[in-house]
Amino acid sequence: MNTQLEGKQWLVGDHITLGDISLWASLILPFSFVLDGGFRKAMPHASAWFARVSAEQSVKHVAGNVKMCEKQVKPVDPAKLPKVEAAKPVTAQVAAPVKKAVADDDFDPFADDGEDDSAAKEALAKKAAEAKDKKVKAAPIAKSIIVWEVKPWGEETDLDELAKKILAIEMDGLAWKTEYKKEPIAYGVFKIVIGAVVEDLKVSTDLV
Repeated sequence: MNTQLEGKQWLVGDHITLGDISLWASLILPFSFVLDGGFRKAMPHASAWFARVSAEQSVKHVAGNVKMCEKQVKPVDPAKLPKVEAAKPVTAQVAAPVKKAVADDDFDPFADDGEDDSAAKEALAKKAAEAKDKKVKAAPIAKSIIVWEVKPWGEETDLDELAKKILAIEMDGLAWKTEYKKEPIAYGVFKIVIGAVVEDLKVSTDLV
């Protein structure tokens, strides 16, 4: 790149093109976190080109202000991280049930007998069986509304034909919105903005 851009402002021709924008987008992370001042000093033409594309108003409108790093961001050494002690398991002591001895003098002639206990158990069992027979109401289905921005390679792409291909994608739990919008990106290039309703447990954006 540095050799190709020597004496030139843009990759191709006398003005910015989609090739500049595409290559610039792939270099945002390296220039922001890895390619520091020392690298940029050794590669002045490529660095000046990156700064020139970043300063374009149409690029700022979409990507915001992109700043090049002064120092390289180095990964963290796991060995230098503070050690965290594992939590000790907590054991709880459960007291054993205490059986109370009943003397003959404590006999209550008016207390319920075993037959009443049996009747109560039968009633509880009957209610449990009735509850089991009833249909459990289904939980509500979790759904999300997702809006995709589909950007073509260039202005020659037929966006209506591209939208037909997108709407032709059929999946269980995916429902496309039939209407879509065309919004400008830069230099006569437009993107498609299209939405869909998806069931969260069935459909993911990566799958689509």
